[in-house]
Amino acid sequence: MTGLFNRLTDTPREECGVFGIYAPAEEVSRISFFALFALQHRGQESAGIATADGYTIRSYSRMGLVSQVFSESALSQLTGHMAIGHNRYSTSGSSISCNAQPVVVGEGERQIALAHNGNITNALALRRELEDLGYTFKGSTDSEVIANLISSAPFYDMEERIRYAMGRLQGAYSITMLTRETLYAFRDPLGVRPLCLGKLGDSGWVVASETCALGHIGADFVREIEPGEIVRIDPNGVESYKEDSGRRALCIFEYIYFARPDSIMNNRLLYTARQAMGAELAKEHPVEADLVVGVPDSATAAGAGYALASGIPPAEGLIKNRYMGRTFIEPTQRIRDLGVKLKFNPLQSVLEDKRVVLVDDSIVRGTTTPQVIKLLRKAGAKEVHMRVCAPPIRHPCFFGVDMATRRELIAARMTVPDIKNYIGADSLGYLSVEGLIRAVGAPKENFCLACFTGDYPVPVQLELDKLALEDSTQIRLPENFSRSMDAEEIPAVSL
Repeated sequence: MTGLFNRLTDTPREECGVFGIYAPAEEVSRISFFALFALQHRGQESAGIATADGYTIRSYSRMGLVSQVFSESALSQLTGHMAIGHNRYSTSGSSISCNAQPVVVGEGERQIALAHNGNITNALALRRELEDLGYTFKGSTDSEVIANLISSAPFYDMEERIRYAMGRLQGAYSITMLTRETLYAFRDPLGVRPLCLGKLGDSGWVVASETCALGHIGADFVREIEPGEIVRIDPNGVESYKEDSGRRALCIFEYIYFARPDSIMNNRLLYTARQAMGAELAKEHPVEADLVVGVPDSATAAGAGYALASGIPPAEGLIKNRYMGRTFIEPTQRIRDLGVKLKFNPLQSVLEDKRVVLVDDSIVRGTTTPQVIKLLRKAGAKEVHMRVCAPPIRHPCFFGVDMATRRELIAARMTVPDIKNYIGADSLGYLSVEGLIRAVGAPKENFCLACFTGDYPVPVQLELDKLALEDSTQIRLPENFSRSMDAEEIPAVSL
């Protein structure tokens, strides 16, 4: 069931969070629970943990948030000295219980449990090949394809089987995996999704999607797992297998939105990177105004950066309902119609008669932004100048992000002036690709910028062919459109 959160958001939706731990002296299931809790922002549809004790793999996963899925009773049954965990947001496969991870396949010595963040672009072809070989599938995810591909590899040595699978997979994957005796972690050769290694106490090791999870469990950050690297953790410690993978393509939206601001990537605290994005926005799109309001919480840092660089005072003009997460209580139509009012509450005394710079991380479909601007105007804002700390999103993502189809992307169908009119802003400024790269402080060739540029780092021709028909459709604003229309009055746009 889709909850309120997804109905009310116009940002790219998170991918997944993965975790792994090898710690004979610790309660690994309980530590995994708190690590997944720290990674909850990366997926809210399902959660799961698998453990191993050298003889048996045990797994437990359900639909819902981490706090809803696990109880003391469930954790007490997940015994062992190593574990992997997963938070899921579905990008490949339906949002149903059989697709919850970790995925467990095989039997006996060849049994494995696997947790995956990313998206495999050639998963359908690989699945058909595996089905022809007699492999059966319980769900519809590409993660199950990866697990069965590893199981089918014509090698006994696990590192060779993983390397075989990596040679056949196309797309994005950061993975934690258990055998009965060993913890593995590996990352696709482009490094599209993040993965890091940490140390826990004297003899424990952990792997996580983000460094923010390490601090919550008392682990120390060691390093990022490199693109194309396979890490093996067992009683002998950590071993690494790596081949030079050439091009890098970390998803730039990890910096803009996905990762928590207290995480570190490429030796850069993401909070300061987001502040720098706001500062670049202020340089590229200055405006005379009285207040800068960052949309909480995703654009708070960027708003602070814009204010500092522009000299315009920052203000907390929108209060976010921080408990407005996923819910399994179906709202009535009246509640559903409240839209962003359930998520944000404007401060009238702060906004009244003010010229406001509204800073947000992105505009995807253009469904939420008009409502936020309307809230500010109803609270008395005299002007609303929209500033976006990402370039216009004109292309869909095929690597583990629910970025919408091309026909749904407002910037793929409208010019910037048309978008400004559509959302009801007095002005609109997007951060340029060059400004974004200056802000993150790393070479442009290290990132995937495909959602802005259409330059995909791996072949996605099959997916692009499916969207070819959409490229021939055009969105045209109705002749009677005007900026003064309320959000509810914005005409439907023909596709």
